[in-house]
Amino acid sequence: MPRQPPQAVTELLVKWRAGDQAALQALIPLVYNELRAVARHYLQGERRDHTLQSMALVHEAYLRLVNHGPVQTENRAHFVAVAARLMRQILVDHARAHRAAKRGAGLKVELDGDIEVSKAQGTDLVALDEALIALSRRDEQQSRIVELRYFGGLTLEETARVLSISPATVKRDWNMAKAWLTREMRRGGSGKTGALGED
Repeated sequence: MPRQPPQAVTELLVKWRAGDQAALQALIPLVYNELRAVARHYLQGERRDHTLQSMALVHEAYLRLVNHGPVQTENRAHFVAVAARLMRQILVDHARAHRAAKRGAGLKVELDGDIEVSKAQGTDLVALDEALIALSRRDEQQSRIVELRYFGGLTLEETARVLSISPATVKRDWNMAKAWLTREMRRGGSGKTGALGED
């Protein structure tokens, strides 16, 4: 499906925020390919027998959006980032349930791109989620930057627009957040996690 003009998505977001549920139904097909790409990115590092596929992950995120109600999103990139956050929560919920069923079996997800763990080593998805929650208590802006850049797939410039800060600030906070998450994951991961990658 060809990418729709930004104003079409923005108009639907405005209608959805005003309470028009039909606007969300109309919006999803316009951003579906981007949501599938985010879902595939998430699932690349998951265990091979994971019960969710990318299409199912997008649909679960959609259902959470429907149940939650309108979210304050400003544009297409911001909406995709919010959906990415929901996908992360869905995968963490599945990992916790699977971990409970397996009595703590190590569930690993590979982090690639700007946050990277060596291919031989995985990062526990639940531990990563806990580290991000801790980061949000320490520095909300850095946490949002990680969510928007890594989980939402936004560029430095897109992240800066969503947060109304400069790209230089995004870059600085992004690097600080990666360093902090690396230390936190090493501390909590009993040596099983690798260092988060360079920019």
